[in-house]
Amino acid sequence: METLTTERPMRVDNSEDVVRVRQEVRKRAAEIGLSLVDQTKIVTAASELARNMLDYGGGGIVTIEIVRNLSRRGVRLAFIDEGPGIADIDRALEDGVTTGGGLGLGLGGAKRLSNEFVIESAAGRGTKVVITRWK
Repeated sequence: METLTTERPMRVDNSEDVVRVRQEVRKRAAEIGLSLVDQTKIVTAASELARNMLDYGGGGIVTIEIVRNLSRRGVRLAFIDEGPGIADIDRALEDGVTTGGGLGLGLGGAKRLSNEFVIESAAGRGTKVVITRWK
């Protein structure tokens, strides 16, 4: 996979930053010609992950990249925090599981809205989630 462009990392420390992430992701998705449906999917996934990073990880960094794999182009996003981490990733991906007051659909929903989804986390070591949506 080849990286075509990388945006400057975006810091997420408050709700306004989550909105900014959504706007940048939509802009990049439109630039590579993702359909409106696919734009909505990647923006929704980004919003869920940025909100989770803020609420459970104390904020963090988001990177946005335009990538190419053979003839396909895509948007790859990385969400990195230094929060408490996730002790049981499989359980956290189940719908309805939450440690907060939400519906427990964020991680699993983001996974379903992405073509590729990778999560790395451990208790006490923070969390990194990387998603990609392909055109």
